Amino acid sequence: MRSGGDLWACLLEVNAWRRRRRDAPLVGYQELCRELAASGPGTFGELDSKGARSVLRRFSDAWFAAAKRRKGGDLSARFPRRKRGLMPVRWYHGTFILDGRRVRLPTAKGAPPLSVRLSREVPYPVEQVRSVTLLCEGGRLFLDVTAEVPVATYPPGCGPDPGRVAGVDLGIIHPYAVAGPDGAGLLVSGRAVRAEHRMHLADTKARRRAVAGRAPKPGQKGSRRWRQYRRRARMAEGRHRRRVRQAQHEAACQVVSWAVEQRVGVLRVGDPRGVLDLDAGRRHNLRLRQWQIGRLLHLTDKAVLVGITVRLVDERGTSSTCPACQRRVPKPRGRTLSCPHCHFSGHRDLVAAATIATRLPGGGPTTPTAAPMLPQVVTHRRAGRHLPGAGQSRRDPRRPGAARGSVGPRRPAPPPGGESLAPTARIHNNHQQPGERSWTPH
Repeated sequence: MRSGGDLWACLLEVNAWRRRRRDAPLVGYQELCRELAASGPGTFGELDSKGARSVLRRFSDAWFAAAKRRKGGDLSARFPRRKRGLMPVRWYHGTFILDGRRVRLPTAKGAPPLSVRLSREVPYPVEQVRSVTLLCEGGRLFLDVTAEVPVATYPPGCGPDPGRVAGVDLGIIHPYAVAGPDGAGLLVSGRAVRAEHRMHLADTKARRRAVAGRAPKPGQKGSRRWRQYRRRARMAEGRHRRRVRQAQHEAACQVVSWAVEQRVGVLRVGDPRGVLDLDAGRRHNLRLRQWQIGRLLHLTDKAVLVGITVRLVDERGTSSTCPACQRRVPKPRGRTLSCPHCHFSGHRDLVAAATIATRLPGGGPTTPTAAPMLPQVVTHRRAGRHLPGAGQSRRDPRRPGAARGSVGPRRPAPPPGGESLAPTARIHNNHQQPGERSWTPH
């Protein structure tokens, strides 16, 4: 990965030299491969040609993606310009050996092969693995595995029905609100994820205030203590990202599982990416950045694997329009939408999801013949049960007054019915009969 970072820096410097000489930059993948072959073996340390070509492919894709955005009018898109110390390196099928928890990666000629030991076995058969990527995030080494997973098959009459459509509304309080056919609905609560964002922000601010006096001045070399602080900050940031990513993965899996149970064949998801262009202040922009709309839209990948079609539709006005009289409703304080014109009342997110289910793909208007069907039976789920502080048995050490240190052992999540997992309390009968003596068994 260090050699991959050197290769990335070399590409930036070569293109800088060519730009100063008024020459065309080297950005095509074929051109970059020819330039790498002309440099000879062993140019970038122990990095082999397969891994080096993955870095060249990443550079070429990033350059052409920025060029396409700038050609479309987005002048904020920038070409690759920053050097990286560690660069992810990918090896494709046939260039690596996967044996249980051991992965043998090729290196340059004359260097010993790299053997990586995994913390757990790969959850895919060896013949389905197509590529592995070695990367570093938050001071930890990861192996990203890409596998070919077949689409699920169902017996006749048990699979998703293309005629059954459900609407999905994306949000912050509820990452997914689904209104399905036959009056069924699903609400996935994301309050634990929002609390994780808030606690991480407060913890980061407190940590920065504590070390502000030890920060090096501009142009001054940092001390060992400062490097250790920076390392701990990167580890905390990586841990926070992994926690949120896992919660979003669980929420998307719950939606897909519910859709399979309801035999939903089409999911119409409201596309809220238009609100990213609105500048409504620092607080609102922070909420949008933490919302991570792109990761919520990864629902498409999981839905395709089970045979469900996902279509993005325009969600503008779905949370502020009454489904009964089609009039605009003022924004409610809570989660209940109440229409002052026709006195309609319902859950705000489910009303939006029911309206999205009637929208046409490609940003079309609401279909006039299909009236929104509000859910009558709502299933509630929670995302992020693994987060600290999500349950009463695990207190978040970042909260004021909580004990510092470890959050304790992991405890199982409570059952869906809400029953307590605590052992049954023993009833002590202290009422004695006349003439009876109390004694304690030994």
